[in-house]
Amino acid sequence: MANVLPANVDVPHYAPPPVTKAEIEWADLPTVDLSLISTEEGKAALTRTVDQAMKEHGFFYVVNHGLTPEQNARVFDIADVAFSGVSAEDKKAYEAKIKESGSYQGYKLREYWHINNGVRDQIEHYNVNKDATRREHPPALRPFMPEVASFTKYNHEQILHPLLRPCRLFARVVGVPEETFVKLHNFDEVGETWLRFMKYYPRSEEDERAAEQVWLKGHTDFGTVTILWSQPITALQILGRDKTWRYVKHVPNALVINVGDALEFLSGGLLTATIHRVVQPPPDQRGSARLGVFYFAMTDDTASLAPVVKNLKDGYHLRFNAEQAPTMKEFSMGRIRAYGQTILPKNAVEEEIVNGIVVRHYN
Repeated sequence: MANVLPANVDVPHYAPPPVTKAEIEWADLPTVDLSLISTEEGKAALTRTVDQAMKEHGFFYVVNHGLTPEQNARVFDIADVAFSGVSAEDKKAYEAKIKESGSYQGYKLREYWHINNGVRDQIEHYNVNKDATRREHPPALRPFMPEVASFTKYNHEQILHPLLRPCRLFARVVGVPEETFVKLHNFDEVGETWLRFMKYYPRSEEDERAAEQVWLKGHTDFGTVTILWSQPITALQILGRDKTWRYVKHVPNALVINVGDALEFLSGGLLTATIHRVVQPPPDQRGSARLGVFYFAMTDDTASLAPVVKNLKDGYHLRFNAEQAPTMKEFSMGRIRAYGQTILPKNAVEEEIVNGIVVRHYN
């Protein structure tokens, strides 16, 4: 794996804060060891693990994914350049035209989303399509784009595809032909799959009180699979089947995997998109910015999100008419354009209609 990230440009080192020492209620997530996919016995064991994870949590860890801790650290070094090494003027110049294009490619700047009680977000993110040549990048990032492109392809072919194809974990759980999902996720086809560098900045205490310590309200991702590279600031929570919010614990050099709406639709509810949110970190980590690296996978633009299974999960109802199922492009563009732009009546579950589909936000 030494040549996966062709590091040949110096980069300032990003030093994350220490892990929290606070007493935290952690989510007890299963772990998928990708080194086990080389045997049939290993594949069977991992299928059982993913099946359990989807039924009980909707999230799981992945370890032994092939990148070393040193390569992992360099990815975060490069990610920080997108924020600490790019001027405000360049960020504005490379800002994504989110409402117009229905795409996040480029920068989402702070205070674009409404969070709660008039408080807007303090989140910046920079998004790179899996085809990194689709648009120009800020000058400060250009020397690192060969590494970024290599890392993006690694996420797609060495992590996403093992979940979809070599190990066939999701296909095995759902009971469809083993190539079903991977055929919908072609690296060279047009699609909105992207790599995201993301930075949460601390807020004022006044805003924290007004937003009830919520940095990003409860939601489900709208793609198929989300790959989060674990980082030490404790802020991500998942909503358990018992309706209790619990924190996701940092595991060094591990990945945190969850299913999004699109894979829930394709699987007829057998794989369920999990509700999660981001909140203010515990006291010993407050004041530090939270740097994240994500890979948001989606199918090819033209793929229909109609179920690929013959029978829906018992009790599961699609959020759209199966005969009029949206394509991935239609669904993603609608979600991207609408997200965080509507001030909804405050309820425990807030609902809005996007392209005829009910979208829920959780307070």
